[in-house]
This record gives sequence, structure tokens and C-alpha cells, in this order.
Amino acid sequence: MSSDELHWFTSSHSSSGDGDCVEVALTPGAIHVRDSKDRQGGRLALSPESWTDFLAHARRQG
Repeated sequence: MSSDELHWFTSSHSSSGDGDCVEVALTPGAIHVRDSKDRQGGRLALSPESWTDFLAHARRQG
């Protein structure tokens, strides 16, 4: 699936003033992640299980 076909959104936890934002797009089989400052650059596609593990880790670090 191309980047243009995905519905990207910015996390409500991303900082709004300095441009350091992560955008996420959800599909049934993957969670896609990209840098909002480089939308045409690389992106990650994580399994739902990996995304859940990442979020749990980030919450513990927060």
C-alpha cells in the first residue's frame, strides 16, 4: 500500500510547537509510522503485536 493511500494522523502526544512529530496510519495487518517532517522518506510497518509492545514500553519510560 502506498503512502498516499493511507490515512495518516499525528499523535495527540506529539509536540506541536517544534515539529518533532510522528504520524501513524492503521491498516488491518500493520501500523505504519513515519516522520512528519519527511513524509516522502522511510516508514516503518509494524505488526499489531509489535506496536502494542512498543506502546507499553513507551508508557513505562514516560
